[in-house]
Amino acid sequence: MGSLRIMMAPKFQLLALLAFAVAMLFLENQVHQLEESRGKLERAIARLEVRDIEERRTQEGLRESREDVENDVVVIYNRVPKTASTSFTNLAYDLCSRNHYHVLHINTSKNNPVMSLQDQVRFVKNVTMWKEMKPALYHGHVSFLDFSRFGVKKKPIYINIVRDPIERLVSYYYFLRFGDDYRPGLKRRKQGDKKTFDECVAAGGSDCAPEKLWLQIPFFCGHYSECWNIGSRWALEQAKYNLINEYLLVGVTEELEDFVMMLEAALPRFFRGATELYRTGTLRLGMGQTSQTWGYLRC
Repeated sequence: MGSLRIMMAPKFQLLALLAFAVAMLFLENQVHQLEESRGKLERAIARLEVRDIEERRTQEGLRESREDVENDVVVIYNRVPKTASTSFTNLAYDLCSRNHYHVLHINTSKNNPVMSLQDQVRFVKNVTMWKEMKPALYHGHVSFLDFSRFGVKKKPIYINIVRDPIERLVSYYYFLRFGDDYRPGLKRRKQGDKKTFDECVAAGGSDCAPEKLWLQIPFFCGHYSECWNIGSRWALEQAKYNLINEYLLVGVTEELEDFVMMLEAALPRFFRGATELYRTGTLRLGMGQTSQTWGYLRC
């Protein structure tokens, strides 16, 4: 019995050693697999991080491109006289600092709404190439100018306001005699003339002649000489074509608040907050001067 116990002891020891060796091999294999899994996980995380960085760079690039596009915008308001144009322009001036854009006055020689061909070229070049002043809103009493005629692919955005022709003429008639609240000290061309509009019509005066009702047509027709031929059917059709195809939005003086609301929705880059500002009636008056070629500048 004793000899049997002695003979079995080495066998158990051998089995124990074999079991231990197998266990060690198993553990080493598990550790190796864990290391491989950790390596794969680390590589997967690294790939995700690289992809995330690339996506962020792509998004930043798209954001920069989007910002560049938003900033490379020019709006031209070729304002028709006595259509609430001064009130609307002051609204634009009050918003320019808040919304970070520039407002420039198109100051033509002798306030002529038609520019010479040379001035047209200069104007198109200045508006297109003057990147330091973009985004910008240009305003002035000038006729529509088709930038595509000068090879410009990205044309400016045109907006305008029209008014009932008779109401506009009556307003302009008294403006020439009494001015307005914006520059009360300025001497007007007909200052001192006390004749009413009705008296002018009865007397057949030139300041109230029916031909004066034509004035809004050339501002939409453009710089063609035919645009200024009173009663021209071609000029009327061209003005209608441009209004429909070349203007983003044209408002009506009698519905100016609706025009402002639609502009805020269509061009928030420029007119964000315009409706509230218009309703409060807290528009600043006056114009700041500048030495720039095209006139006044405040933003």
